[in-house]
Amino acid sequence: MMRSMYSAVSGLKTHQTRMDVIGNNIANVNTVAFKSSSVTFSDILYQTTSNASGANATTGTGGVNAKQIGLGATAAATKVSITSAGASETTGNPFDIRLTDKNSTNFFIVNNGSENVFTRSGSFYVDGSGNLCMSSTGYTVMGWQVDETTGEIRKDTVSALRIMQEKNLTSAPEATTQATIAGVLDENDTDVKNDAGRVMNLNFYDNLGYQYTAKFAIKSTGTDGKYTVELTSVLDSNNQNITAKLTKQQMSQLFGNYNANATLGQYGLTKDYKYNSANQTYVNADGKEFKQSAKDATLFEATDGSGNTASITEIFSGITTTIANNIKNGTNNYKVKLDTTTGQATVTGEQTSYDLEFDTSSGKFKSIGGENPSVMLNMGALSSGLINNNRNFQNITVDFSQCLNYENGGKSTIGADAGATDGKTGKGRKLGAMTGIFIDTSGRIYGTYDNGNTELLGQIAVAQFSNASGLEKVGESCYRTTLNSGEFDGIGVEISADGSSMTTGELEMSNVDLSSEFTSMITTQRGFQANSRVITTSDTLLEELVNLKR
Repeated sequence: MMRSMYSAVSGLKTHQTRMDVIGNNIANVNTVAFKSSSVTFSDILYQTTSNASGANATTGTGGVNAKQIGLGATAAATKVSITSAGASETTGNPFDIRLTDKNSTNFFIVNNGSENVFTRSGSFYVDGSGNLCMSSTGYTVMGWQVDETTGEIRKDTVSALRIMQEKNLTSAPEATTQATIAGVLDENDTDVKNDAGRVMNLNFYDNLGYQYTAKFAIKSTGTDGKYTVELTSVLDSNNQNITAKLTKQQMSQLFGNYNANATLGQYGLTKDYKYNSANQTYVNADGKEFKQSAKDATLFEATDGSGNTASITEIFSGITTTIANNIKNGTNNYKVKLDTTTGQATVTGEQTSYDLEFDTSSGKFKSIGGENPSVMLNMGALSSGLINNNRNFQNITVDFSQCLNYENGGKSTIGADAGATDGKTGKGRKLGAMTGIFIDTSGRIYGTYDNGNTELLGQIAVAQFSNASGLEKVGESCYRTTLNSGEFDGIGVEISADGSSMTTGELEMSNVDLSSEFTSMITTQRGFQANSRVITTSDTLLEELVNLKR
């Protein structure tokens, strides 16, 4: 009689265990990365009242089964649905990470101060010490560090990912080593035709991240498809010309070929003057004739002895006051020569430039300085003591291959940019301050800086187990290894090793299925009620039995 009561009590206890598990599942329906559990029942402790017997050939009777009475049920196992992924929830937080593996067999590695534990909860933040940590517990996220020598990830024993520290809050400056000249050069552009030429500014950096501007002038030679390119000055960040005291010949050490007596321009008469070749005089509208002064090449004196004079800028079209002053002062060996036949003025002087040539049939770049496609801006010459022993400059390869020589309505678009044709290589940059952090699909963590640089800061590693279901829950959506799960090797693997990835701005939510849990809750309640009724009935029968003895 008592066996039924004992069985019912064990049933009550087992169903209560199942209800405990169901209640815990429902309570954690919104817990990030929570894995639901289920209870498996098992029968126990059978009492054999009669053993089984075999068939008797003598008597012709058959075998008899054993008579056994069960003594209840117990919770055989609590299974965790660890390989079932929960739904994705978008958060927009770049430090929220979801593991996208189909079988949920990858785990973040976090450290609680004494041991490594494992979780699917990717809700992270950066603490005051710069460590990547779990939002709920403060456990540090473990991963691989960057090798300072190679700049690549060093996949050895995992350690805490300190992604924000003094050494990576800034990005080191880089000197500019390459530049690109690109765009259309139109020979009808008035800037190209004048003495100053079309000016191009190249902004570049030295080794310490200080910015400078190299000014180039492109001028027409008067021959189709041929131009000159000259470095006119180099300005620092305060707009001071650091090459102001250099001679033309010294400037040639930086850029261009030196010519001591180059033709700088040829100039015809203004509409107010005509040339008298017989007298070799210049006649104005009033009929006065002027001859060049023997004392001042920029001054023309009247031949009638009236004392009237005319300046070279009045007589010749295109000669500016600057050119006139250079001729008068002999700056850079400026000289003017008058053609005795035509009266045309030719200005010569020192020049430091490269010849830029285009294919006249296609308009495409042909050569620069006789080279194809680039020449060197030898800023290193300034570092060798040309100015002040400044040793921070790097030479810059200037590529002209992207230039074109077309008719463009008299407008040139040619310009200079730091960096190779890809816009990145050799561009150079200033010292950069960190502006943000992002994590890619492989768990690599990058810092972004206001100088346009991106630097690798570390990589989040994951752990994989031969039997993930064997992990032991320790709370906070974390697990530790057991003998049945397999041990963690201390190194981990890259998330992409099995084709999985990490998605930022998302979290993996609980995999609890409420409809299934409510169904289980109802069946558990019915089982509990039935076992309660067995106890009640057994108690009634026991009472009747006791009354029979009286």
